[in-house]
Amino acid sequence: MFTVNPMPKQISQDLVDLLEKVETATVGHFLHSGFVDRELRAVLPEKRVAGTAVTVRLPHADSTILHYLTKLVRPGDIVVVDRCGDTKHACWGGVVTHSMKIAGVKAGIVDGPATDFSEIRNVEMPMWCRGPSPITTKILGLEGAINVPVTVGGQVIEPGDAILADESGVLVLNPAEARAVAERAIGMQENEIKLLERLRNGEKLPDISGATRIVEEKARRVA
Repeated sequence: MFTVNPMPKQISQDLVDLLEKVETATVGHFLHSGFVDRELRAVLPEKRVAGTAVTVRLPHADSTILHYLTKLVRPGDIVVVDRCGDTKHACWGGVVTHSMKIAGVKAGIVDGPATDFSEIRNVEMPMWCRGPSPITTKILGLEGAINVPVTVGGQVIEPGDAILADESGVLVLNPAEARAVAERAIGMQENEIKLLERLRNGEKLPDISGATRIVEEKARRVA
């Protein structure tokens, strides 16, 4: 059985631009949820992308639904694929990469392996996955779903969620909360620039962070 739901509303371009200024690791200083499993690694770690989640549930070795999706995707979408626990078959390879790139897709995030990494790199398609596999899915016509809630890397993702992905990992945000998260993270990044300048001017990190005070006070108590 195949399920094809309507494409989700895309997040605004100004929110995309704002999110792409944010490092996922900065958000990790104040959020502990929303991050997918760190074993989903970037094939192009130099890329940072943000966009709208278009979700796919693709069980076992049938990639029919992913091929069908290539005619629906829009510029700015990020395709998120729930492989339903299949870590053997690569559903995303060279042809899918080219099709998605031509359609303007920002990135692919697959909770399983991919293949044809050289083509992924050649066309500069940002991709996060669980590594390579030479064994591919097939057009079997069995089942699959587009724009349903999925679980990717232990994180529930709804169609239309905001996605931010970079070399450190993948973050999923409710669109209504994404701007506040981005603005807080950007403020922290700006403060870090000031901190680095203080270090270059001779101050020591533990004196700035408060670690010196904590350690020395507790050391005195022990003595």
